[in-house]
Amino acid sequence: MTDSSFRINSALTVEARRGPFGGRRWMALLTALADAESITAAAREVGLSYKAAWDAIDAMNNLSDQPLVDRAVGGKGGGGTRLTDHGRRLVAAYQAVEEENERFIERLNARMTGAAAELETIGRLAMLTSARNHFAGKVVRIATGAVNDEIEIELSGGARIVAIITHESLQHMALAVGDSAVALVKASSVIVATGADAGVKLSARNRLQGKVSRVQPGAVNAEVVIDLGGGNSVAAIITNTSAQALQLAEGVEAAAIFKASSVILAVGA
Repeated sequence: MTDSSFRINSALTVEARRGPFGGRRWMALLTALADAESITAAAREVGLSYKAAWDAIDAMNNLSDQPLVDRAVGGKGGGGTRLTDHGRRLVAAYQAVEEENERFIERLNARMTGAAAELETIGRLAMLTSARNHFAGKVVRIATGAVNDEIEIELSGGARIVAIITHESLQHMALAVGDSAVALVKASSVIVATGADAGVKLSARNRLQGKVSRVQPGAVNAEVVIDLGGGNSVAAIITNTSAQALQLAEGVEAAAIFKASSVILAVGA
């Protein structure tokens, strides 16, 4: 087990020549059916509706080279739904592979002990959002209010970002000083200022100083990327007219300005 909140895991699936059977839930359904020999009981055990269970069984039967489930109708021995011999062999093989997979995962997690920082970074890289700017840092200050709370995050390069979130959100995320967090800011929420404008007093709480590293003009708007140092950068979407008026180019000193209410905070699950 690693010394972080992150753990390496894997999702095991079984595939036939015609495609995947599905993951653990479908195999759990077959396993439950082997014990109960009742589609109603098996579906209830794995949390599926009666129809969803039959849909899954029909799909698996269609994907298998041989039927996995036999639907028996009444008669002397009574009706019921049973696994075929092929279905039982499939379940046994899956359980054997799953046991071996779990042993492998345990060995891998034990081997990765001490790699907490690296695993945490990998976890952040897996996050997909529509926000252009992702900033990872540590919570250095929390100021609570009656309704909203102010959270300050320090980035690796020393810059700080302030976010305003509801008190309910703070409690839900269980944020505390020293915790890791990611600040998300849409590029369209960022104002770019240069020269004398960079020193103008504004109500926006966040003002990150840096140098323009890239300007990418489009048909109407331009993407401006400002290097903040410490490996961090911030992207802004502004009009081409504004980019020309500010004379933005690589190396120009600029400030990225955005409101604290424009910052969304995210933490690991």
